[in-house]
Amino acid sequence: MNSKLDWSEYDPGTIYDELIGSPGQPRKPVAGLAEFLAKLGPKRLKRRQIAAERAIVEMGITFTVYSEGQNIDRAWPFDVIPRPMPADEWDTTAAGLAQRLRALNFFIADVYGDRRFIREGHIPEELLLTSKNYLPACEGARPPNDVWANICGTDLVRGSDGVLYVLEDNLRVPSGVSYMLENRAVTKQVFPEIFARQSIRPVDDYPSELFDMLATLSPRPGDMPEVVVLTPGIYNSAYFEHAYLAQRMGTELVEGADLVVRDDDCVYMRTVEGLTRVDVIYSRVNAEFLDPESLRPDSMLGVPGLIRAWRAGNVGIANAPGTGVADDKVVYAYVPEMIRFFLSEEPILPNVPTYLCSEADTLAYVLDHLPELVVKPANESGGYGMLVGPHSTREEQAEFRKLLQANPRNYIAQPVVDLSTVPSLIDDQVEARHVDLRPFILQGKDSYVTPGGLTRVALRRGSLVVNSSQGGGSKDTWVMEG
Repeated sequence: MNSKLDWSEYDPGTIYDELIGSPGQPRKPVAGLAEFLAKLGPKRLKRRQIAAERAIVEMGITFTVYSEGQNIDRAWPFDVIPRPMPADEWDTTAAGLAQRLRALNFFIADVYGDRRFIREGHIPEELLLTSKNYLPACEGARPPNDVWANICGTDLVRGSDGVLYVLEDNLRVPSGVSYMLENRAVTKQVFPEIFARQSIRPVDDYPSELFDMLATLSPRPGDMPEVVVLTPGIYNSAYFEHAYLAQRMGTELVEGADLVVRDDDCVYMRTVEGLTRVDVIYSRVNAEFLDPESLRPDSMLGVPGLIRAWRAGNVGIANAPGTGVADDKVVYAYVPEMIRFFLSEEPILPNVPTYLCSEADTLAYVLDHLPELVVKPANESGGYGMLVGPHSTREEQAEFRKLLQANPRNYIAQPVVDLSTVPSLIDDQVEARHVDLRPFILQGKDSYVTPGGLTRVALRRGSLVVNSSQGGGSKDTWVMEG
């Protein structure tokens, strides 16, 4: 094994690589990282990888995989080589992410309010009213600061043209931020020397930024608010994150049975000392399960009367119930028009070109080009339920043909994006692997965007599927000053 990493032997092919611009030539804004990795060499990189994996086990960083009816906790998959981004590019990206969330919040308020966007012909009304995440119980509501989506995880991908595209917006219960924070903690342990030499923007302040944003939702602004994190329970795949954020913010982690709405339409938490009023709920429960009184009557996860208390202005909920109407891959196609309509601005970040299968002519095109396209259901996540045309079989294409014809509204199609790559340590070799990026955006009275975010990496050669539940891993993301 060579003692020095030779970048001339690293070849991402025709794919855009985040670190190496051409064989042997690092990209100038992040050349410092490439030089450090080259001097370290594969052998010492492997030692750092082993140290990182040991730290992950010792820190108890896990994620849950649902397999054959069982919940299996696994150590968080992590690749030690970070994903770099130049600071000036990131500043533009962050402005585009904040712009996008502002427009989405105006849109959600409009859906449950005046519906100007619909009335003026910018989106068909039936697309919204047939969304499974549209909640009639939210019509006419006004959440604090007029913000419905306080927390968003937007997925970005870079194509072979070097452009960052928005792949989707996650507005219901976006997850992954704890892994972003833990990735940084682990990387600091295994690469302490480079943090002393390079200017890398910190992400550690996210929990305090999150708490401060949640505090702005309190109906009692003069007092220190009682904030709780509402979890579905220990069997949820993101339970690690729920407990982690509650601990980092210094708030209580509760389940629905721990809360009660009394006759005064206020929410209270059961404690050993009696009932304590709750001001703000950071909900990690899907909205339809929040309140068996107003929403799903069979829900065992929610709190009877919670929607009533929220509509009365006696409790803040993030994200607000009903936000999911915008967390729909069909609605995603209209976000650029939302930005123009509500903000009178041009979108800073482009969408991936998207075909709406609900339109007859578009459906015919998609059916004729299934082997070339990615077909996605409107409301699934985690990479499930989709067809990656170039990697699919004829049998899978035939199955999706039936699904599209039976329920075209539930599907979109997009061209395959050749996701950018980052050098990754595979066994004892450094090889190119595809990545995406999930930054996290907060909106209360002000906006905050994490510097970078959670980079997910497809650890299997040639795979474009980055989800940890399907064999993907993650990397620390470094926004680097020049």
